Amino acid sequence: TQCWHDCCISYRLIFGTLYPAYSSYKAVKSKDVREYVKWMMYWIIFALFTTVEVITDIFLCWLPFYYELKIAFVVWLLSPYTKGSSVLYRKFVHPTLSSKEKDIDEYLCQAKDKSYDTLVHFGRKGLNVAATAAVMAATKGQGVLSERLRSFSMQDLSSFQEEGQAKNSSSVTTQPAAAQHRTCTMMRSKSEAGYSKGKQSQAK
Repeated sequence: TQCWHDCCISYRLIFGTLYPAYSSYKAVKSKDVREYVKWMMYWIIFALFTTVEVITDIFLCWLPFYYELKIAFVVWLLSPYTKGSSVLYRKFVHPTLSSKEKDIDEYLCQAKDKSYDTLVHFGRKGLNVAATAAVMAATKGQGVLSERLRSFSMQDLSSFQEEGQAKNSSSVTTQPAAAQHRTCTMMRSKSEAGYSKGKQSQAK
C-alpha cells in the first residue's frame, strides 16, 4: 500500500507539475496567446486543487481508490480532449472571482498593511530587545572589569605597604648595629692611644 501511494505521488508530480511546467515554457517561448491562456487556466485550477487536497487528504484518505481518483482528475485537467481546466475555470472559477474581486483586493490590501505593521512592530521590538541586551552586557562587563581593577589595586596597595614595613623594620634593626660598631671602634682607638702613651712614658 505504501509503495502504491508513493507511485501515485510520483505520477501526480510528473503529470500534474513537470509536464505542465514544460508546456508553459514552450508557450512562453513561442509567444502563443492561446497557449498562454490555456496554461494559466490550468495553473489556477491546479493551485485550487492543491489547496483543497491538503484538507481532503486528512479526511478522505481512507476511501478506496482515493489516490487513483486524484491522478485521474489531474489527467482530466490536462487532457486536450476533455479540457477539464478550461471547463472548470470558465464555469466556476472565473464567475466566482469576478463577483468577489473587489472584496478580495480589499482584503489583500488590508492583509498587506497589517503584515507590514506587524513586521515593523516586531522589528522595533526585536531591536529594542537587542539594544537592551547589549547595554546589559556592556554594563555587566564594565562592572566585572571595575571589580577586577579594584581587586588588583588593593593587592598592589597591600603589597606596597608590606614592602614599606619590611624596609622600615630592616632599617630600624640595622641602625643600632651600625651605631654599636662605631662606638666599639672609637673605644678601641682610644684604648690603643692610651696604651701607646703609657709605653712612651715608661721608656723615658
